[in-house]
Amino acid sequence: MSEIRTVAVLGAGTMGHGIAQVSAMIGCLVRLFDANNSATSAGIDKIRDNLDKGIARGKLTKDVRDRTLENITTTGSISEAVTGVDLVVEAAPEAIDLKESIFAEVESAVPDHAILATNTSSLSIAQISSSLRSPSRFVGMHFFNPVHIMALVEVVWGAQTSDATLEAAVQFARRLGKEPIVVRDAPGFASSRLGIALGMEAIRMVEQGVASPEDIDKAMELGYRHPMGPLKLTDLVGLDVRLKIAEYLHEALGSDAFTPPNLLRQMVAEGRLGKKSGEGFYSW
Repeated sequence: MSEIRTVAVLGAGTMGHGIAQVSAMIGCLVRLFDANNSATSAGIDKIRDNLDKGIARGKLTKDVRDRTLENITTTGSISEAVTGVDLVVEAAPEAIDLKESIFAEVESAVPDHAILATNTSSLSIAQISSSLRSPSRFVGMHFFNPVHIMALVEVVWGAQTSDATLEAAVQFARRLGKEPIVVRDAPGFASSRLGIALGMEAIRMVEQGVASPEDIDKAMELGYRHPMGPLKLTDLVGLDVRLKIAEYLHEALGSDAFTPPNLLRQMVAEGRLGKKSGEGFYSW
């Protein structure tokens, strides 16, 4: 498979704009699409802000910023985004039906050589690709937030993913300066299965009054050298997103470790979703 030079990113939200940014920074031509036009504009603004912060910290030059922004174009449709590209990365919300419908539209317009990747953090690769004509070119590429800083990419292979597709995804992750791990398609993969179990237990501890969110996070940051505690991470990812993943893993694995605490359900119902709403376990 030839080197990936053009990338379509479908979804301009928290993950999508970051994937677009890092792809453009290595010289790929990126087409960014979101069904919500305002989300696309906001995604470009966030990319520009990330780059400006990099300049302020002495990590980037203005030339790098300008080239990166020049490499990104926005499009008004999925078909326009994926025509002629080498790689498609879907970064839509965690809903199986939505992802399946996106890839049905993608497959009708994308070139035969293109790799199709989903950024899902936990959903079944096999199920998302079940209706594709060529599931051998489908793979999971789970990036971590914030994409331009976090080093890990979880590359997930399904039963029908070809060796060539898997290797191309791994090599692209390395070109991005990331450290890929290869994981079989199983509920929650490696990172979400571990992370959600820890996150749900941390929320139960808050619910039971064991300790404050700050002290629970410090226990993991200082005692286990986690760069961020599980409750602050939950705020960053979004409580609504973590709730959906926990519900999925509880159903798929049948383990009480993934049972969403009542406190999590209550906070989501109240709109306390973390950083994106300004209030979660912390005030933002």
